[in-house]
Amino acid sequence: MENFDCDLQSVQEARNIARLGKAAQAELATFDAEQIDKIIRNMVKVAEENAVELAKMAVEETGFGKVPDKAFKNRHASTTLYESIKDMKTIGVICEDKARKVIEIAEPVGLLMGIIPSTNPTSTVIYKSIIAIKSRNGIIFSPHPAAMKCTRRAACLMCHAAVAAGAPANIIGCISKSSIGATNELMKCDEISMIIATGGSAMVKSAYSAGKPALGVGPGNVPAYIERTADVKKAVSDIIASETFDNGTICASEQSVIVEECNRDAVIAEFKRQGGYFMTPEETAKVGQCLYKRGGHAMNAKMVGRTPQVIAAGAGISIPPETKVLLGEQQGVGEDYPLSYEKLTTVLGFYTVRDWNEACELCIKLLHNGGVGHSLSIHTEDEEMVKRFATKPVFRILVNTPSSQGGTGVSTGLAPAFTLGCGTWGGSATSDNVTPLNLINIKRVAYGIKECAPISAQETCCTGNTVVDFPVDDSQMLSFVNNLVSLLKKSGDS
Repeated sequence: MENFDCDLQSVQEARNIARLGKAAQAELATFDAEQIDKIIRNMVKVAEENAVELAKMAVEETGFGKVPDKAFKNRHASTTLYESIKDMKTIGVICEDKARKVIEIAEPVGLLMGIIPSTNPTSTVIYKSIIAIKSRNGIIFSPHPAAMKCTRRAACLMCHAAVAAGAPANIIGCISKSSIGATNELMKCDEISMIIATGGSAMVKSAYSAGKPALGVGPGNVPAYIERTADVKKAVSDIIASETFDNGTICASEQSVIVEECNRDAVIAEFKRQGGYFMTPEETAKVGQCLYKRGGHAMNAKMVGRTPQVIAAGAGISIPPETKVLLGEQQGVGEDYPLSYEKLTTVLGFYTVRDWNEACELCIKLLHNGGVGHSLSIHTEDEEMVKRFATKPVFRILVNTPSSQGGTGVSTGLAPAFTLGCGTWGGSATSDNVTPLNLINIKRVAYGIKECAPISAQETCCTGNTVVDFPVDDSQMLSFVNNLVSLLKKSGDS
């Protein structure tokens, strides 16, 4: 193979892995719930044992985030996830409605393709592997080039754990030679039945254009509104906890803070007390230029998931060493206001509004600036205010909780997940936190419960008090037309 082009090798590898995965999935489809649970429990055990090692690999390879937080995410993607799905019915009869005489039977989707981001590589592999096996699907991973080693390591660990517990060989696979050609080949090859895409907008759109079912997630430009009745100390604490969790690499993390004129001073003072640094307009402009690639608002990869100190150094500004997050005041949304976009790092836009109506309008503008359908955070003690904001164009309204942890099901009752659907508003096929239930087909057995009277050859049509037989041959057709003409004449006379 050494004489072949690397891209050609990667495409051939993708085909080979897909063929092996398809055969393995056909075998896994015959497993019962007890066999599947045994496999998943071993995968969870191995994920727990290697949580720290995988976290270290991810930080070392990508430079994003923090080892303790990535280790936590690996555990959330395994142990917490298992507790949430262990009793979920995904095999055989999953529902029987005796009154309607309908039986629902779960069938696997087939072989899945998992597209993995560089921001959460190992936790996403663990999570997708477990939900795939729970629903008796195989899965092949396409890593982000910047996270190739840690993604492959996580995939190998999950595959070995599954096989050791009785799963067919090759049930979990991963490309080792990354290329656009290999990813496209996997997306379009006949063996793949569904794509689960977690990554940038371009990759998700590519998945949806592959000509087969796909579950994708869009960006999250999450506004965090601190309403006038909020517990300011707790609200600020929650936002900082979320923004500093793995240095803001989760798409559900807050991107902008919105306060009212009446609590602005209290919020600013509390942020400063808890480690927030409010940049001057000049410093904000420098950080904005540092965060995004020239001529656009695509994130500079070198600034993703970084500490405020690294960002400040890159922007050429000085900040206190104890700073936890950077905040820059913004007066609008769009091209002239760089901090109004998704940032995925320890930087927040900061807005002041007169009242909740203005906050409402601003939230909608921010969401339509790259986060529609994803999530919104609100801190309030007013239940009516929660109801008002529940009408906003997102599918997760997170109340009085850190948004990163809330959206992924760490601090809320939402399903533990690292694929957060944005619904049709955000260009996604689902609005769910994706679980094994999104990865099954449902077959329905339906018994007849209603008698259907036979339709005779001569049904009648009533017009007024006159009955006209429907024609069944030429002579009857002529009679039908004559009768109809007669009826129309009478109708005209009246």
